[in-house]
Amino acid sequence: MQRRQFLAAMGASLAPSALSAADPRGPSILVHEHVLVDFIGADAITRDRYDLEDAFRVARPKLEELKALGCRRMLECTPNYIGRDPRLLRMLEDAVGIELWTNTGLYAAADHKFLPAFAKTETAEQLARRWVAEWRDGVDGVKPRFIKVGVNKGPLHEWDRKVVQAAALTSRETGLPIAAHTGDGSAAQEELEIVLQAGVPAERFIWVHAQNELDHAIHDAVAKAGAWVEFDGINARSLRWHERCVQHMARAGLLHRTLISHDSGWYRPGEPGGGQYNGYTFLYEQFAPQVQDWFSILLWENPRRAFGA
Repeated sequence: MQRRQFLAAMGASLAPSALSAADPRGPSILVHEHVLVDFIGADAITRDRYDLEDAFRVARPKLEELKALGCRRMLECTPNYIGRDPRLLRMLEDAVGIELWTNTGLYAAADHKFLPAFAKTETAEQLARRWVAEWRDGVDGVKPRFIKVGVNKGPLHEWDRKVVQAAALTSRETGLPIAAHTGDGSAAQEELEIVLQAGVPAERFIWVHAQNELDHAIHDAVAKAGAWVEFDGINARSLRWHERCVQHMARAGLLHRTLISHDSGWYRPGEPGGGQYNGYTFLYEQFAPQVQDWFSILLWENPRRAFGA
């Protein structure tokens, strides 16, 4: 079924609708979420492992809940070879009226399970040419708006270093920011060094999963260097720790380098009905009240500064 026909059959608007029932605290952006992720591995992943229309059906109400809270944009951080599907994101954008940004890049974390064979033999320059081409030509008709890479804990393996080097080269040519799934603070500092050595400004580097590093001194060092420190994975179990992380950054005068998000979702190919799809409302309902005075900074101003307006 053609995309427009399918959307019409689902009762979807073919144009973004106006913001409704917005959060009184103002508009917001979530910088790290997922709509679909497939953890089967780079050697086995294919799009025929799921039904596009079923994934749309499951994801749509979760995004409608999010839009009702005032979210205008969600960065979908699923990389290529783990389930990136810009076709699905465009369908959901049309239906719900919320921006869904996709990415270019590759994911070397999880001991390289999701790294395709070519990435292990090509140079950083060759990988960067692939990613620049995706930025220039689009992926399924959608232009990537940021680079997503992933690395393990430090010291970095040569393949981890290579994807970061490729990201830096891509950013240098395109101006795209780099969101880096990062194993620990040691890896974050090594990544930032690679980015700076390539002549890329620190402000284009986003340390994803910074909450996994328990040493605030490392958070401070990366933020003071000019990079972004992202505390995501916010949920009921982590609520107090995330509060402490944000409060620390505020006390240290580094709130202007701080990002937050859920790292939630998602449709799961291979599981009945897409498995357990967690929504995107917890941050608004449970976490935002604890950082009420900083809502606009953390969820509107900083995302636009880090990733673009």
